Amino acid sequence: MRIAYRAESLIDAHLVKDALERAEIPAFISGEYLTGAVGQLPALDYVAVLVPEASLPAAEQVVREVEQGLQDARLALSDPDEDPDAPLPAFC
Repeated sequence: MRIAYRAESLIDAHLVKDALERAEIPAFISGEYLTGAVGQLPALDYVAVLVPEASLPAAEQVVREVEQGLQDARLALSDPDEDPDAPLPAFC
């Protein structure tokens, strides 16, 4: 097995794994259960998506597509006019 993707979060890992399996590429998430040990901290190379070595070239294309989709979604959610240091509004 070879690492096809190092995940920033467990959710990202599952998105990649699901996309690989839809492309009929077997995939396994390594380190999935280690994230409980670090709590809310970033995965920091604990979580990776593995594929068989023979499937790595095909997996790389799928991973690129998922990464692009994730990047596009994150950009769509960000508001360029919003001040990142501004306090959150208080709700009564």
